[in-house]
Amino acid sequence: MAESISQYGFTAVPRSLSKILAHTASNPPAKVDAADITPPSSELAKKVYAYAKEHLSEQTFNHSMRVFYYGSTIATHHLPKFLPSLETYYLTALLHDIGTTTHNLHSTLLSFEFQGGLLALNLLQSLGAPKEQAESVAEAIIRHQDLGESGMITSVGGLIQLATVFADNMGINPQLIDTATIESVTALFPRNKWSSCFAATIREEVGLKPWSHTTSIEGFAEGVEGNKLMEAYE
Repeated sequence: MAESISQYGFTAVPRSLSKILAHTASNPPAKVDAADITPPSSELAKKVYAYAKEHLSEQTFNHSMRVFYYGSTIATHHLPKFLPSLETYYLTALLHDIGTTTHNLHSTLLSFEFQGGLLALNLLQSLGAPKEQAESVAEAIIRHQDLGESGMITSVGGLIQLATVFADNMGINPQLIDTATIESVTALFPRNKWSSCFAATIREEVGLKPWSHTTSIEGFAEGVEGNKLMEAYE
């Protein structure tokens, strides 16, 4: 059990991202060429990549890949204890927005993160992923917008928050990643006006489901549209 907790990213870390990053304040921004980052290449990883490529829009797929590149960079340079779960994080990054596809958003009354977590759990189990790994991905997807200062979250969940809400979506914590890293990642996976695209998705879900978990982030759509860190790469 203890080995699975570490291997699949169930290590408990503070839900407060400021606490996660407290010891990184003196670290320089991570400067990495995207060409030097190698995504996991297991058969499971390849199958999930193909699934995401088929089912996600180009904008959402590119976002998901950027989330992997930013998250793996943050883990390597600032949060090395997160590294044992890198493949699990890759699967999470690929699937974290699967609940936002037109079909998946409209086919359920569940908030998109919850729908996405359940879809990912079923998909990974059908592809032969270890039970603990599938559950780790599902947990992280369900909680990837569960921001707050109290309690704990898994290391994969914390990392996906850092790379999504606090980097690619809203541009918070710019000190973590050097602009040269952003330039190389966005060259490989262009944003193609991602900020306006995702802001529209947020408003669509809230319109469809005014109870959705997305409403817990006040001013979310406006914050995404106002992402100054990524504005030059739109």
